[in-house]
Amino acid sequence: MTLYSDAARELQDRFDTRRLADRLEEKFHREVVIDDDRRALIERLPMFFLATADAEGRPQCSYKGGEPGFVRVLDERTIAFPDYDGNGMYLSLGNLVENPQVGLLFIDFTCDPPRRLRLNGVATIDDDDPLLAEYEGALLIVRVHATSVFGNCPRYIHRMELVAHSRHTPRANHEPPIPAWKTTAWAKGVLKANDPANALHQPEGGADRADGEGRQASDSSAARRPGIGPGTSST
Repeated sequence: MTLYSDAARELQDRFDTRRLADRLEEKFHREVVIDDDRRALIERLPMFFLATADAEGRPQCSYKGGEPGFVRVLDERTIAFPDYDGNGMYLSLGNLVENPQVGLLFIDFTCDPPRRLRLNGVATIDDDDPLLAEYEGALLIVRVHATSVFGNCPRYIHRMELVAHSRHTPRANHEPPIPAWKTTAWAKGVLKANDPANALHQPEGGADRADGEGRQASDSSAARRPGIGPGTSST
């Protein structure tokens, strides 16, 4: 089965790139393997982009961030990553419940030259996955069985430097602060019942607990890992 759709073939013929496309497929797409080099790239990055579509083909593209290594390569065709507390809309993970075909884009902006890797596959989600115990703050685990893994020419990728990792990313021995948007007036009364931010909407909470940038510090006594139902996520 070829990588290319009829529409892709028509464009290749229109712009005289069919020969090049065939060579690229032959050289880089015949074997679906996450080798050691690709594994090293995936597991050192603190972010990736996730593309999904619902059953009607309506797309979402989501940024996923965490500590370096939050995406794990389980074998030469399988990766896993955690889903953390988010905005509760469940757009991306709701899509993959309906349509498990996903696309992931990994980019290392800091190396010279920059690198990128595309991984397409079939995703599943599980709020009882054994890996949950290994991820601080995870609500569920997403596993992706790769059907296509390949690199791309990096010539249009801009080189960038990492200034700092987000202080909101869950990790061991660290309590992420409550995001500022959860303390706004419009969020009052609609957060999930066990969200620590609810305490900041009480008369005695709030303003005196904000840091210098208007962000709220979380209450460690109230912070607990939220419970969820099967097949759900925050984004």
